[in-house]
Amino acid sequence: MDVSAWIDELLGLDIPAGFKRFGQALDAEWIDDALQETGTATVRRRRLSAESVVWLAIGMALFRDRSIPEVVSHLALVLPSEKGGTSSAGRSVAPSAIPPRRYSVGAAPLEVIFRRTSEAWSMAEEDVNRWQGLALYGVDGTTLRVPDTDENREAFALPGTSRGQSGYPQVRLVALMALRSRMLTAVAFGPYSGKKTGEHSLGQELWPQLPESSLVIMDRGFTDYGLFYRLHHGANGDSGDQQKHWLVRTKANARWTTLETYDTGDELVELSISRQARLKDPDLPKTMVARAIRYEVKGYKPQTLLTSLVDPAKYPPTEVAALYHERWEIELGYDEIKTHMLERQEALRSKKAEGIRQEIWGILVAYNLVRKEMLDVADDAGVEPARISFRHSLQLIRVFCMVEAWACSPGVLPKRLTTHREMMKTLLILPERRPERRYKRHVKIKMSGYKRNPGKPLAKGSK
Repeated sequence: MDVSAWIDELLGLDIPAGFKRFGQALDAEWIDDALQETGTATVRRRRLSAESVVWLAIGMALFRDRSIPEVVSHLALVLPSEKGGTSSAGRSVAPSAIPPRRYSVGAAPLEVIFRRTSEAWSMAEEDVNRWQGLALYGVDGTTLRVPDTDENREAFALPGTSRGQSGYPQVRLVALMALRSRMLTAVAFGPYSGKKTGEHSLGQELWPQLPESSLVIMDRGFTDYGLFYRLHHGANGDSGDQQKHWLVRTKANARWTTLETYDTGDELVELSISRQARLKDPDLPKTMVARAIRYEVKGYKPQTLLTSLVDPAKYPPTEVAALYHERWEIELGYDEIKTHMLERQEALRSKKAEGIRQEIWGILVAYNLVRKEMLDVADDAGVEPARISFRHSLQLIRVFCMVEAWACSPGVLPKRLTTHREMMKTLLILPERRPERRYKRHVKIKMSGYKRNPGKPLAKGSK
């Protein structure tokens, strides 16, 4: 059988219709192209094909409470035995055969699929939710725990702590998120510690993917005037029609020279670009122009924002100050992944570094798939995407994929999917956001008073 005929057979896999119907936004050609591009497409017949491994990585994220063999079995990801038969034994595979197939396919196809789907979905959605003609994006970092194996320690490193050796290796992840659709647009991740492993270094991979006519809102830990200059003015020092803007809260030691005062707490300022930044990029100027906006929320200390939005008539200071707080959407997105998708479990599942990378890309694709379904429901209901509950949407999607797939024939599924979306519209629409916080933030759980268990010793030669 030639390759093209075999791929055609793969695309006709008997994956339960409910699961496939939910994932219909994920074009089969994207999966095919990703496997071909990375050289991982299945050429000879395998019980667990390369396409099945892609769906397995997505299924592992959606069904965190199921073991990996259960996900393979229940989603019918195994090709029938060549001996024929439709028994469950003919559609199963030994658990020991799953990890080698996962590692042979690797993380690369899932990464390609994520990049292709995020570009197609997030930017299209953000075009609908612009502010003053600008699409809104946020950048921030987080961490994920991984199983404590020697290979994972070597690949991702143990974080340092004030109480001794950390319990788990960790992955550091930085994401670019479309804030009003909460769709992940670009992601970079790597070891928690080591050379060029900080959030600022990982963020360098994201900036080229920021689209034109956009505003990126970030935490003050990303403050870098040289970076801000290049974002706004481009490689040639001329912003032209790119219109890439930035907004950040100032650090405590920030200094500048006031060039013009627009209004109380609203100034045009001149910032000095550091010598270190100019050594790395000799074409940078010594200074750059920005806008400083001071504001105060009742009950909190005054804050100052810096931004490239220098036109006070087009970009009113009160709107810019309110806009900065949309940065928290990315924190809510991280919470949705960690608390609801991963169910607050201590670590990911894979014991090898390549499996961890594959698993992370599968989580990111699955998260965007759920978000895409929520955006379609929000559009049908005529409400903002933030008013659709992620937690309850995820629960309904899990039920739809795991139960409807087996309880009804494929011909009835389009009607059931419509009913499923109607249920999401009627039951999952959240009230509008409260304009003010009811309670101040507090640390509610202190560190344990018990002495820290030192854990197992580092392997010889490990980081």
